Amino acid sequence: MSAGVTLHEALKAYEELAEQGVTMRVVDLYSVKPLDSQTLHEAADATGFVVTIEDHYPEGGIGEAVASALSDHPIPVFKLAVSHRPRSGDPEVLRTDEGISAKAIVGSVSNLVRALQPSYR
Repeated sequence: MSAGVTLHEALKAYEELAEQGVTMRVVDLYSVKPLDSQTLHEAADATGFVVTIEDHYPEGGIGEAVASALSDHPIPVFKLAVSHRPRSGDPEVLRTDEGISAKAIVGSVSNLVRALQPSYR
């Protein structure tokens, strides 16, 4: 679940993960109010866990909104978000440093799939 610039990173990660045989969904969460909780629940049911990706701090962001909407679901919600002090720089370098670039998303999702679904190769 992502929006804005991180949606494009998630779509790049989707392509790479698909080549590795990892099936996933990318949800464009362009609005947190109203939040499309039906789509969130459908995605959660289909995947078993949710990863949110946002290019700002996690507090009050997409991850918290998704976790709240799925609080009635027994699935984990993992949040990839900015954790360092803001600074200027090349956007790709900054996304990589924050763990929200396509490559970082691939690594995080691959690790989660291995940890949560032991049959993953």
